[in-house]
Amino acid sequence: MTSITVVVPVLNDAGHLAVLLDLLSRQSRVPDEIIIVDNGCTDSSAELARAAGARVIYEPVPGIPAAAAAGYDAAGSEIIVRCDADTRPAPDWLQYIEEHFISSGRVDALTGPGRFYDQPRGLGYVASVFYAGAYFLALGGAVARIPLWGSNMAFRRELWPNVRAQLDLGVDGIHDDLDFSCKLEDGTAVLFDRRLRVGAAGRVFSGRGTLRGSIRMALRTLVHNGSGPGVWNRWRRRLVPPRQQR
Repeated sequence: MTSITVVVPVLNDAGHLAVLLDLLSRQSRVPDEIIIVDNGCTDSSAELARAAGARVIYEPVPGIPAAAAAGYDAAGSEIIVRCDADTRPAPDWLQYIEEHFISSGRVDALTGPGRFYDQPRGLGYVASVFYAGAYFLALGGAVARIPLWGSNMAFRRELWPNVRAQLDLGVDGIHDDLDFSCKLEDGTAVLFDRRLRVGAAGRVFSGRGTLRGSIRMALRTLVHNGSGPGVWNRWRRRLVPPRQQR
């Protein structure tokens, strides 16, 4: 057995959060700790979380990057799991995550895809495939590693201090999960498991320009992190036989 903390950044998400907390309480492997990061809520999110037994911390700096970092700072478990208030995990989600880390000492971080449960059935399937392809394939190619997705990710806590030291939480308009992925040390073992699937709200498709804005944020995140030698070195190890790597 290992210990698990679930971190959830929240801003006025009481309706979604109530469902998530209920699903977390029904997990076949319940979390040792749930940290809800209040990022300036004016609704009942914080009160609802406390009533459910979650630990609530307050982060005054607006934005998911600062809120997620505050949650990771406060987490005391060996494995930190991150999701959003609108994430809908399967009953064995945390058990499956724990089994990955226990059975393979080589896994440092883990992520998986999502399905958009609030879209029309056919459109939801197409949107889910499109988003997963764009995120994990296109962005994965850009950073030469599997990118972690904030709605469905887990990592060993020992990774956090090095990532934390590199973060600039004053930078606005970047994706925290992609930024986290870019700052992992070269050689970190990140696993994508398509069976580790969660439900997610299709907010990125909810309004005019929303998807375009998300793409701009992704590009801004990549520019913020630069190409750097790490990307080339990772691609070089994948593509060039060891005897030719001089």
